Amino acid sequence: MRAAARFAESGLPGRLRELWRPGQIALAALMASFALVACSGNTGASSSNSAAAPDEGAVLLRGNGPEPDSLDPQKARSVEAHTILRDLCEGLTTLAKDASPAPGAATEWKVSADGKQYTFTLRPDARWSNGDPVVAADFVAAFRRLVDPATASQYAQIIDTIENATDIIAGRRLPESLGVEAPDDRTLVIRLIAPTAYLPGLLSHPSTCPVHRPTLAAHPNNVARPGIMVSNGAFVLKEWVPNLHVLLERNRYYWNDAATRLDAVKYLHIADENAELTRYRAGDLHITAVVPRGQADWIKANVPQEFHVHTQLSTYYYGFNLTRPPFKDNVKLRRALSLVVDRERLAQAILRVGELPAYGWVPPGVHNYTSQTFDYAGKPMAERVAEARRLYAEAGYSKSNPLRFELRYNAGEVHERLAVAISSMWKEALGAQVQVRAVEFKALLQDIDRGNVDVFRSSWIGDYNDAYTFLQYLKSDFGINLPRYKSAEYDALLARATAEVDEARRRDLLQQAERVLLRDHALMPVYFYVNKRLVKPEVVGWYDNVMNVVYSKDLSLRTTRAN
Repeated sequence: MRAAARFAESGLPGRLRELWRPGQIALAALMASFALVACSGNTGASSSNSAAAPDEGAVLLRGNGPEPDSLDPQKARSVEAHTILRDLCEGLTTLAKDASPAPGAATEWKVSADGKQYTFTLRPDARWSNGDPVVAADFVAAFRRLVDPATASQYAQIIDTIENATDIIAGRRLPESLGVEAPDDRTLVIRLIAPTAYLPGLLSHPSTCPVHRPTLAAHPNNVARPGIMVSNGAFVLKEWVPNLHVLLERNRYYWNDAATRLDAVKYLHIADENAELTRYRAGDLHITAVVPRGQADWIKANVPQEFHVHTQLSTYYYGFNLTRPPFKDNVKLRRALSLVVDRERLAQAILRVGELPAYGWVPPGVHNYTSQTFDYAGKPMAERVAEARRLYAEAGYSKSNPLRFELRYNAGEVHERLAVAISSMWKEALGAQVQVRAVEFKALLQDIDRGNVDVFRSSWIGDYNDAYTFLQYLKSDFGINLPRYKSAEYDALLARATAEVDEARRRDLLQQAERVLLRDHALMPVYFYVNKRLVKPEVVGWYDNVMNVVYSKDLSLRTTRAN
């Protein structure tokens, strides 16, 4: 999603109340700004009120961006959905606080000498939320469901390193031929087409969570609804009020329930980041999903101890619709648009919370990998503009025949400010006539899926700490390849990298692949994310990591009486 698509700050970055409607964005942002100014002299008043009182129960209130697209582990694709699913479900592995793989539903795993077979041993006390034991066959069923074309999971190829997965996804084999088997209830064997050192980290992803087979059989189309969903994580789905919140309650059957300190977790879905800050300061949230960039200086000056900023494996980008003109088969035009975007100016004037200008696709900090960059990354802007104007003319555009297209993005302050700034750069340098249009997040996803866009904003969060999670995203047959990039050369390099045993040669092939997609300008990276959020002092156990994964089961609330 991350990584949907995984969409960091993907949606209407921030949130408002139940009466929110997409058309009210500007008004709500203005109202939220007034509210913030009105309460700016009371910087710490909300802390004592927001702590859970002893008679209220320990209910953690987490901001979580826009509405999740689904809570079905094999069908969900947004980061907001996956954040909730990490509380509801548990894969063979989880992530430790430093984002390294750790035991989850499995207590241990062994790897064969050739690196192509993993054997996982499940916990004897693992239970579903209805008390049924979690067995290896539940994982077999989940993995088969994930790659089954009938499921239409956009995450199917996340496990394409498993034997026969690619053929099953393509409809050439039956799901039963997938290289997973359960010799007994506590043993799961996974056979791979090549050594996959990152497999334990990958198997912490929610799409690989097990399925409760009786529930799936009885409710094949609504398995993830309150009152129906049976899960194996620390919490269970209690309530889902569209556009408002998702409520999770403690799962008393969870194998490590004794360590859980929260009675419930309420994920609030609000529609504006300024409104989210207002809700946080009013005591309606313990944790925000993001922070308003326009308020970053105020936050750092007034509540620095509550402000968390950390590097993150995520890239914000603009995608071209590569299936139709004017961007289909037009590398010169795509390069011209990318050349004139002053990413440093965007980082300094708009982003302003430590984000890095992105001249490549894979973020810095990925394990055992050197990120690649556009060949013009270090050139002066004047040279870049001159080249862009030449390419623009060669593509058939001029002052009398300007390029016209729409830039579509999901409504939110930062997305709007970036869209206005970048479209202005395109107009000033090239004369392009760009219409910017904000839509609701779900509508944006639908428009992209239907190909009803020219240029769109999105982002990708690494699903595990390896470059392949970013490069796989642009494989021609990958379900969440939103720009619809297709390159036989690129696909061949990834196929060779997947089959490569030598880690150094594998890394070289992946770097070659990244250079190919950058040469083709398959998309336009804008910046690399940092995690940034506010956390109340009464939240105990908070931690930060590059995957931006914090399980609610690791947290508790320091209860105090309200003043």
